Amino acid sequence: MENPQLSRSNIGLEVEVLAKAKRRRFSLEYKRRILREVDRCSRPGELGALLRREGLYSSSLSNWRAARDRGELGGQGTRKRGPQAKPPDPGIAELERENRRLRHRAERAEALVEVQKKLSELLGIDLPENGGRS
Repeated sequence: MENPQLSRSNIGLEVEVLAKAKRRRFSLEYKRRILREVDRCSRPGELGALLRREGLYSSSLSNWRAARDRGELGGQGTRKRGPQAKPPDPGIAELERENRRLRHRAERAEALVEVQKKLSELLGIDLPENGGRS
């Protein structure tokens, strides 16, 4: 038996799909203009009317005021988020140069050992297995 609350006649065939809401972004000029208007509000209710008219929350206004007090609304733009890039340590660059130099030297030494092995084979000289070390 079919549930009467879930029958097809009770369920509308049209389903409304809402678009995903996007976060609003405000330009520096807009923020400065709103803060100037807020500063001119002197009578009771003017500030609330301004916030309703613009569709803003009081928390946004508080954040913008704090940013203005820190000097972030001065016109050069907002600071980039995330960790700040640190300049490379000069000691690390020196160590990397030394590492490259020593690697090149080791490759040359290995090539010389290979040449010595081939030469000893051509001349029929037996080389010790452990490289002459005891």
